[in-house]
Amino acid sequence: MAWVLFLLLLGLIFGLIVVACNPSPYFAALGLVVVSAVGCGILVGHGGVFLPLILFLIYLGGMLVVFAYSAALAAEPFPESLGSRRVIMVMLIYCLAVFLVGGYFYDEWSFSSWVTAEEGSEFSMSRGDLEGIGMLYSHGGLLLLIAAGVLLLTLFAVLELSRGANRGALRVV
Repeated sequence: MAWVLFLLLLGLIFGLIVVACNPSPYFAALGLVVVSAVGCGILVGHGGVFLPLILFLIYLGGMLVVFAYSAALAAEPFPESLGSRRVIMVMLIYCLAVFLVGGYFYDEWSFSSWVTAEEGSEFSMSRGDLEGIGMLYSHGGLLLLIAAGVLLLTLFAVLELSRGANRGALRVV
């Protein structure tokens, strides 16, 4: 299981490198979707089941809005892809930096610290992620409503910005 989590963390790092070095918003949005999927896989590997599913659905909804906004603003006929020479050079520099920093902290790294939420206590009768969801809906209900309102407002702002001068059905006759 530790090797699976190691590969997921490696995929997370490479997905973040793709997001950081790509000049085209199309491939950067694809990298963000990969990063969100791998991050939710890491959470599943640590014992959470319900929370990664909810985070994945919410994050993919947000990425859909970001992708629509970036595609509307940067409509390039020939976007620069991941295989171009400049993008590959930047990716290699980022990979070298990540491996140098990882090599510096390798002595303090241990695989034994990767435990699931259920392994933290011996006689736990409920799952750790389900207790957190219950607390979110009971004590964090107001914050949840505010976050939903902010996401709805962001959706309308992005749609208004990407639509431009064309008013569609709401134009003045």
